[in-house]
Amino acid sequence: MSRLLQNVYDVCGVIAGGLILCICILISAQICLNAFGRIAPGVIPSTIPSYADFSGFMLAGATFLAMAHTLRAGGHIRVNLAVSRLSQKVQFVAEGFVLLIAAGVIGYATYFMADLVRESFHYGDVSNGIIPIPLWIPQSVAAFGIALLLVAVIHTLFELIAARRPILSTPAEV
Repeated sequence: MSRLLQNVYDVCGVIAGGLILCICILISAQICLNAFGRIAPGVIPSTIPSYADFSGFMLAGATFLAMAHTLRAGGHIRVNLAVSRLSQKVQFVAEGFVLLIAAGVIGYATYFMADLVRESFHYGDVSNGIIPIPLWIPQSVAAFGIALLLVAVIHTLFELIAARRPILSTPAEV
C-alpha cells in the first residue's frame, strides 16, 4: 500500500510540473501574440481569451497537487535546527504531535474545500472571464490535492509509529 501511495504522490508531482510547464507555454504564447500584434496589427488576434484565468487555475492545480509529493520528498520547510538538538524520544513525540495537528488542520481544510466544490456545482458558479469555466472543475483539482496531502500526512504518521523513531529529521528518511 505504501508503494502505491508513493506512486500516486509522484504522479501528482509530475502532473503539477506539467501544469507549470503549461503556464509557461500559455504566457509565452500570449507574449508572442502581443508582440506580433504590435508588428502586424489585425493580422491575427493579439490575445488568448481568458489566458489569465487559465493560468491561475493551472497554478492552483499545480500548487495543491504538488503538496503531498513535496511533503514525502522532504521539501517543506522544517525547523530541523531546533529539533535536531532534542533527544530521539522527544523528537519522536514532537513529530507525532505535529503530524496529528497537521492531520486535523488539513482535514478541516479538506472538508471545507470539498463543501466549496459541492456548493459551486450546486449553484453553477462560473469564472467571470471571456470564457466562462465552471468553478467546480479547478476547485475539484485543489480539493483532490489537499485530500491527498491529508492522506500523505496520515501515511507519514503511520510510518512514524511503525518505525518507533523520528523519520522526518532528513528528507531521505521519509
